[in-house]
Formats: sequence, structure tokens, C-alpha cells
Amino acid sequence: MTAMRRTQVTDAQVELEPVQPDPLPKSDDPYLLTPGPLTTSRRTKEAMLHDWGSWDASFNEVTADVRRRLTAMAGGGDYDCVLLQGSGTYSVEAMLSSFIPKDGRALVLMNGAYGQRAAKTLEFLGRDFVKLDKGDYLPPMPEEVDDLLTRDPDITHVVAIHCETSSGILNPLQGISDVVMKHGRRLLVDAMSAFGAVPLDVANVPFEAMVSSANKCVEGVPGFGFVIAKKTALEQAEGRSHSLSLDVHDQWAYMNRTGMWRFTPPTHAVVSFREALLQHEEEGGAPGRLARYTRNRDVMVRGMREMGFRTLLEDEWLSPIITTFFCPGDSNFTFTRFYDELKSRNFIIYPGKLTEAESFRIGCIGQLDEAVMRQLLTAIKDVLDVMGVKDCSPAPR
Repeated sequence: MTAMRRTQVTDAQVELEPVQPDPLPKSDDPYLLTPGPLTTSRRTKEAMLHDWGSWDASFNEVTADVRRRLTAMAGGGDYDCVLLQGSGTYSVEAMLSSFIPKDGRALVLMNGAYGQRAAKTLEFLGRDFVKLDKGDYLPPMPEEVDDLLTRDPDITHVVAIHCETSSGILNPLQGISDVVMKHGRRLLVDAMSAFGAVPLDVANVPFEAMVSSANKCVEGVPGFGFVIAKKTALEQAEGRSHSLSLDVHDQWAYMNRTGMWRFTPPTHAVVSFREALLQHEEEGGAPGRLARYTRNRDVMVRGMREMGFRTLLEDEWLSPIITTFFCPGDSNFTFTRFYDELKSRNFIIYPGKLTEAESFRIGCIGQLDEAVMRQLLTAIKDVLDVMGVKDCSPAPR
């Protein structure tokens, strides 16, 4: 594979002093080594022990506070935050339908399942689009985007995935943004798995809109996603959505007018997310969280390679969010048993999502630290011994 420049993770960001996560409550809860839902702190869990009225003034203030903090995390300015019930995919569909006009044309940058899902969503929405598909291994490069935008002046929007978690690639968003801005087009970012750890500031990446979810790097629980967008773009989105529930403009206007959600909010998830935001700030914001996640990845990847496992990606493109490993070619290895044995030892990993090779994924995010990653490595060694796996190198392809 061709060597490429390293991602936006800088040495200054990864050399911060570690902040130890809160310990898990004494229970049989496993460690979730996934891209979300993920392991949450005791404080985040305890915030869900109380009931809240969905129209009560105290809950409305929690909603307003969450919106303010998320907007500030992205750089503030002429942007605002809209919270939306449902999974992250609900929010992605809401963004695409609300910000791409019916006569628009999108360029979808794809290198995995979530770029493919964006394209499938646009098909359902009846929006015109073209694709740049790099497969499972490589990121879309700014010069490729530059060429496509030069050759197709009808493209109005570019849809980019910040971290493609089906492979673990952290895409070069800054460079892509620079090209999009040069051509006067509009950038829509699926920052689902990266926002809150990999810094994303409108001063450097002036996106039209971006979307993320509560149960990712801020370390909340599932229940809602959020869109951060230019206020002018939110105003222009009126009447575009195909859906009542997923209408970003209508949700934004209603929240600003009343302080409330249009429909029943996930109250417990919202309140626990506010608590997770406070812990995020205590850890040093995105740079502090990135430092811990990066250490988690480095300890885990080094230990897995020492056992003979091979990563899908070269070091230049390994994200601090999740890492994909090829399954061993050893005839004694089956992913199902590997997964079950690790689960019995209190570790839940993720199956692979590649199109051409057997693989599995291990997440680095959530309330995990280096000590947990070392415990995981010990558990994996034990499982391989129980399974009789001697060779962890992948099967020839």
C-alpha cells in the first residue's frame, strides 16, 4: 500500500497527561470494545436514575445547555445545534434530506459501509448524486475531490465521512474541506464516530452541517443524535425534508421558539449526556479524549501485532476510534467462538464489515484506559490458547 501522510492527530494532542476514567460500577457489565454503544462512566449511568418531565422547565434548560455546549465544541460562531430523537442514522438521513435541495447534486466520498449507507439514503430520498468509491483500504484524497469538482460543476454538496468505522480509516477531512471551499461547494460531514475526540472546528473546516450521536466519543448512551449547522443553512432548509419526524428545520425552529422538543424526547439519555459532556470537559475536551483513545489504540495494536495479528490499515491511517484486524487463517479459528470466549471474559468486540476479507474490529473509545486494553490482550492470548490457534496471520488472498 502506498505510504501517505499521517492524519490530523498531532503529537501535541497525544502527549497530554492521562486522565483515568471513572471505574465501572461493581457488576457483570462487560467492557464494550465497539464504536458505540460503549462503556460509560458511573456518573453517566447514575444520571439516569431520576425521572424528568419532557415539557418541564428544568428539562428544557438541560436541552438548551446541551445545545450550547455542543455548538461551542464545534467552534460556535454562526452555527447552532439541533437534537434529534433516534439513532445516528436517523440524524444522517435528516441532514441529507434537509440540507441538500431537491434539485441539488451530491458527491458522496465512500470508503466503507457508512459512505455506502449515505448513498443508499440519497437513493431513497430521490436526490441526485455521484460517488467516489475507494473500497475498504484507502481514503478519498483531496486532489481526487478537486478533480471531480472541477469536471462536474453541477455538484452542489460533498458528503464526507470523518471516521469510516467499518475499516477504521480517519479520512483527511481538512484537505477535503479546503478543496470544497475553494470550489464554492457545501460540505456535509458524517462525524458520527469522531466528534468529541478528533477535533472538528468550523474555523478550520467550515462545514454546512455535520452530524454525530450521543453514544460515541462524548460517551453518552443511545437515544438521540445531533446536527450542528450554519444558521443560514438551517433557515434555507425549510420545506426540504421528506419527513415530519426528521425535519431538521422544523425541529430547530420549534426548539428555539419553545425550548422543547417537538415529540417525546429521550429524557434519560439527554440528562445523562449532559453529565457526559461535563466529564468530557474535565478530561480536557477533544484533545484530552483523543490522547486517551490514542494510547488505548497504541497499546492494543502493539500487543495484537506481537501475537501475529495483522491490521487492515497501515499506521498512517489507523484511527484512534476503532481498528480492523484480519481474522487468522489458522483452521482452528472461528470468529463466533473467538467472540463468545471473549464475551465470557467480559469483553465485547465487533464483527468485521469488509467486503473482501474476513475480519473483526476492536474499539478504543468509551470509558477504557491502557489497563483495560492490557487486560484485553491477556484475555485474547488465553482464548487463542483454548481454541488451539497457533498462527494469527491472515489466510492468503
